Amino acid sequence: MRAVDVDGVEIDAPWLLEGEGTLLVNGVDVAPLVDAELDRRFPGRELRRAADPDGLRAAWAALETAWAGAVARAEGMPPGTVDVSVAGEWSVAQTLRHLVMATDTWLRGAVLGLPAPYHPIGQPNAEYALDGHDPSVFHETDPSWERVLQVRAERVAMVRAHLATVTADDLEVPRRNPWAPAYPESTLSCLRTIVEEEWEHLRFAQRDLDVIDART
Repeated sequence: MRAVDVDGVEIDAPWLLEGEGTLLVNGVDVAPLVDAELDRRFPGRELRRAADPDGLRAAWAALETAWAGAVARAEGMPPGTVDVSVAGEWSVAQTLRHLVMATDTWLRGAVLGLPAPYHPIGQPNAEYALDGHDPSVFHETDPSWERVLQVRAERVAMVRAHLATVTADDLEVPRRNPWAPAYPESTLSCLRTIVEEEWEHLRFAQRDLDVIDART
């Protein structure tokens, strides 16, 4: 865009900060500045590109702390906040259910190779069925908040337990990409995907809680 008058524009592009992506404003690549600011707002986020077992363990510990704070915040707001959708986005409860699905996809499915990795409480993305997958496995469509927290805690503990024993050699083992089988992923890239999903959806959840908070 050249010689444009831009005001009030909001860009939400999680993939902007991946690979060689750039966002030039008057010749300045602002993507690294955005990345640094997000790291400042979300302590521990800078660990998401960890490449060794100790780094991954530290990254997961930071995520557990960050999400505990977000859940406590939501629970401290007016009753029903965890089920409120902002602008059609997932509620906090739905977000946690999606993270259950993400863990099932990349840890239980891709890394552990379980034939039936998904918990029925999972929240699939909108493209899941369109991409030819069977959404009927996710048949617990209206679980209580307590149920969501229970299953979420189980999946968080699974990741923690796996990272407690993973080795550098394990991280190099190729795994089947659940979305693109022709393009295998390493164990490291599967675990990093879980970490990335966690940070991005934490950002979304906090963003929407800010909106809800401003309304009350």
